[in-house]
Amino acid sequence: MASLNISKNVLLTTLFVVGILAIALPKNVKAQSVADLVTDQFINGIKNKASDCPNRSFYTRQAFLNALNSYPEFGTGGSADDTKREVAAFFAHATHESGYLCKTEEDNKAVYCDTNYPQYPCNPNKKYYGRGPLQLTWNYNYALAGGSNNFDGLNNPEIVASDAVISFKAALWFWKENVRSVLSQGFGATIRKINSIECNNGAPDKVQARIALYRDYCNQFGVAPGDNLSC
Repeated sequence: MASLNISKNVLLTTLFVVGILAIALPKNVKAQSVADLVTDQFINGIKNKASDCPNRSFYTRQAFLNALNSYPEFGTGGSADDTKREVAAFFAHATHESGYLCKTEEDNKAVYCDTNYPQYPCNPNKKYYGRGPLQLTWNYNYALAGGSNNFDGLNNPEIVASDAVISFKAALWFWKENVRSVLSQGFGATIRKINSIECNNGAPDKVQARIALYRDYCNQFGVAPGDNLSC
C-alpha cells in the first residue's frame, strides 16, 4: 500500500510539472528567441559606431529584456524570420532616433503640448519633447505610455530619460500601439509611423539612413530585409 501511495504521488507531481511547463513554455520560447538576437554584443556594437556616446551605460540589454516582460507580443506571432525583421526594424529606428543608443533626450527641447487633447492636460512646468530609444514625444503619448506602464507621464516625463527600463517600456508601448500593425507592409511603413515628415522626399537622407541600419541588422540576424523598404 505504501508503494502504491508513493507511485500516485510521483504521478501527480509529474502531471503538475508537465502542466506548468505546457503553460509556460510557449511564452518563454518566444521571449528567448528575441533575447538570442538582442545580445550584449549586438547592443555594444551599436554604441561602438558612435563618435561620442555620453550615455553609453544607459541603454543595456538587461534593461531591454526587463521591459520586454511587459510586452511579450513583441517579436511573436509569425515566423522566425518575422521575429528577426521586427527586432531589426525596432533597433534600426532606436539607433537612428537615439544617436546609436547614446542619447536619452532629443536636442530640440520644445514643449510639445497639444491642447487638442484636453483629456491629457499638460503640466505647465513640464516639457514633452523626445525621450528614450524611440524619442517618445507629445503630452498624449506620455500620458498613455505612463498609464500602460505605471508612471505619471504628464507630471514626470523625465523618468523616460532617467529609468532605462521605463525608457524601453515607453518605446515598446509606442511600437505596439503604432507600428506593429504595419510590419507586414514593409520597413517603409514603419518609417511613416515613426516620423512621417521624412517620407515623400521630406528628408530622403534620413530615410536612407534608417534603411541602411535596418539592412545592417537584418544581415547580422541572417534574414532578408523584405520589400517596400522606403516611404
